[in-house]
Amino acid sequence: MSIRVTAASLLAVAVCLFAQNPPPGGRGRFGGGPNARFLGAEAGPPGRVVRNAPYSAEMITESTQTLADGNHIRQSTTARVFRDSEGRTRTEQSLKGLGAVAGNTDLPNVIFIGDPVAGTTYALNPSARTATKRGWMRPGRSGPPPADRAAQKARRRESVDANVKTESLGRQTIDGVAADGTRTTTTIPAGELGNEQPIQIVTERWYSPDLQIFVLTRRSDPRSGETITRFANISRAEPARTLFEVPADYKVN
Repeated sequence: MSIRVTAASLLAVAVCLFAQNPPPGGRGRFGGGPNARFLGAEAGPPGRVVRNAPYSAEMITESTQTLADGNHIRQSTTARVFRDSEGRTRTEQSLKGLGAVAGNTDLPNVIFIGDPVAGTTYALNPSARTATKRGWMRPGRSGPPPADRAAQKARRRESVDANVKTESLGRQTIDGVAADGTRTTTTIPAGELGNEQPIQIVTERWYSPDLQIFVLTRRSDPRSGETITRFANISRAEPARTLFEVPADYKVN
């Protein structure tokens, strides 16, 4: 049986992925499982508006999986990301980078625009000149910034789970941006998943207080390999306003 996957259906999948934005390792107690591949990521939590911190950059995701015979599977995707001073965001990415259809190398690019000022989000299909419009996901209580929330969550987990340890890595400059690092090590005890020996999953995050984004994330899991998401060519200049608008000749659905 053959299955035809249209550009429209792929865009629908992308809209769902963009709206839901599940965090890496979000499935199950110990993360994504042996076949989990995270080839796309959002720079921050969905719905959260960050104002007065404009930037543009490349968001590069690289994954490496080592097979039992020593062979390696390497994949890399690059997205362009933008944010203006009003908190509008734009992400330009291939559907392949979102993992919409594994193994399909002939997939179109898509553009996501989040406009908290107008209260709308758009998924643009440049090849078809169409845009899918959705309402903005309103955030709840703002609370502390993402890095603080992540640290608080890690401390809570540590207090009830001796298999989770978090340590500070201090501050360093990444692509011209000061960032604070943390490393969380989760140990799966022997026998928990049928494993003969303990398994360690290490997640390293570098958070920029100025930009309020994670400029570097590295996750190493012996079941699935290593995935690195990093920001490169960061510019703090205000992006052009037109980047956050749907072109006049697009059909909006």
